Formats: sequence, structure tokens, C-alpha cells
Amino acid sequence: MWGAQMHGQRYIPMLLDRVAAGELSTSHLATHSVTLNEAPSAYDMFKHKSDGCVRAVIRPE
Repeated sequence: MWGAQMHGQRYIPMLLDRVAAGELSTSHLATHSVTLNEAPSAYDMFKHKSDGCVRAVIRPE
């Protein structure tokens, strides 16, 4: 079994600072954004990869 080290603790603070400063965009990380009430349909959409869903963000509105 092969493994790899992750240096998240080293890079996450710098990445968060860059996102906060507007230097990095995260818009490409999610294909859909839904409300909490729409979560069941978002899970179904993700499961079946319908409507091009790769990742859905659920907002607690």
C-alpha cells in the first residue's frame, strides 16, 4: 500500500489568507449551490451525476 504525506497544516493558513484577499477563486470547486431545503434533491443530483453535478454546496438559509 502506498501513501503520501499531506502538508495541509503548513499551507492551509496561507491559502485561507489568499482566498480572503481575493487572490484565489474557489468558484470552480462546486458546480451547484442549494438551500438546506433543497439538500435531498442535491444529494440525488450528485448521486446520479445529473445536471453536470460534481459537488453541491448546501447553504443553511
